[in-house]
Amino acid sequence: MKFLRQILDKQGKLFEKGGKLERLYPLYEAGDTFLYSPGMVTRSAPHVRDGMDLKRMMIFVVLALTPTILMAFYNTGYQANLALQSSGLAAAAGWRGELMAALGVGIDPTSLFDNFVHGALYFLPVYIVTLAAGGLWEAVFATVRRHPISEGFLVTSMLFPLILPPDIPYWQVVIGISFGVVIGKEVFGGVGMNILNPALTGRAFLYFAYPAQISGDQVWVAVDGYSRATPLAEFADPKFADAAVSYSDTMMDAFWGFIPGSMGETSVVACLIGAAILIGSKIGSWRIMLGCVVGMIGTAFLFNAIGSDTNPMFGVTALEHFVIGGFAFGTVFMATDPVSASQTRQGQYWYGILIGLLTVMIRVINPGYPEGIMLAILFANVFAPAIDKIFVNMHIKRRQLRYGATR
Repeated sequence: MKFLRQILDKQGKLFEKGGKLERLYPLYEAGDTFLYSPGMVTRSAPHVRDGMDLKRMMIFVVLALTPTILMAFYNTGYQANLALQSSGLAAAAGWRGELMAALGVGIDPTSLFDNFVHGALYFLPVYIVTLAAGGLWEAVFATVRRHPISEGFLVTSMLFPLILPPDIPYWQVVIGISFGVVIGKEVFGGVGMNILNPALTGRAFLYFAYPAQISGDQVWVAVDGYSRATPLAEFADPKFADAAVSYSDTMMDAFWGFIPGSMGETSVVACLIGAAILIGSKIGSWRIMLGCVVGMIGTAFLFNAIGSDTNPMFGVTALEHFVIGGFAFGTVFMATDPVSASQTRQGQYWYGILIGLLTVMIRVINPGYPEGIMLAILFANVFAPAIDKIFVNMHIKRRQLRYGATR
């Protein structure tokens, strides 16, 4: 590794100020700091010396996302293989089928290996396209502004594929991540300046631009002529009333994540493991997570008490809201975004409660849009500064009163 360090130092002179490639320094700096820790360190006060820099923070987030990614591999392949078998097909079609045949991979839904490989052939292309398109925009803005490329996009590039349906066209992936990075982050000034979560911004754009392909009964199309609504969509649609009731017998499937849906959102278990990692490393706010759950439970109980003869979503319990759809994933990985979320301790509780309340309200009141966590988080992102301002002012007033009383 010393040899590699010497090569980087030698080539680094070309990218430093006055070098021939000075304008491309952000690209060199991104690669150098990815392989090694920055060479500049603080040695005295008043600077804070802490081992948890942005790079290491992102590493912990990636570690927390790993269970959801692995589950995305398995469940995506599992759902695809189930669809192929129910359609009476012996193999997957297209380039995936050819590659699976070359690798000796079958379509047996009971095979861990078959499911994992088949799911990887859905997830990895979407991730690669996301990384290439979004990374290009990051590099362009960093070069123009002469800023270093932030490691934050590493997490965004992983979050975005996880909240997409597995059969989404790649050109839509490019448009979605481009909108999320440019409009959701870079126009505000880049990392640390954005008020909206970039991954959710891109997902919201795709939903409103291409609703037929990003939601409803087209969210999962594994083979030609085969489609199926997600469990949450079935709850919302009266014509699926009997099917929705039958899901009470498969709540464990929903808890583990063996149901159709966006690639990384289905497994509550994987999200809970990620939550433990984020809370243990003090990167994710447990106050926000708790607030989301409390807000969701309270609103669900309220609608259950009101009831409705025409809208079956009024009868969906808090437990069903928790395990079906993307509530757990959004609560753990999206709502706790340290840039766009509330920063004050008391504000984090209310920020989370607002998300939980809005999620259930959108799901219940608007059955045409059964998944509400995405819009709820984006709406709360907008109000996070106002929530913090309220509690900051409250602290200031308390200090003023204390100062005046003891004077």
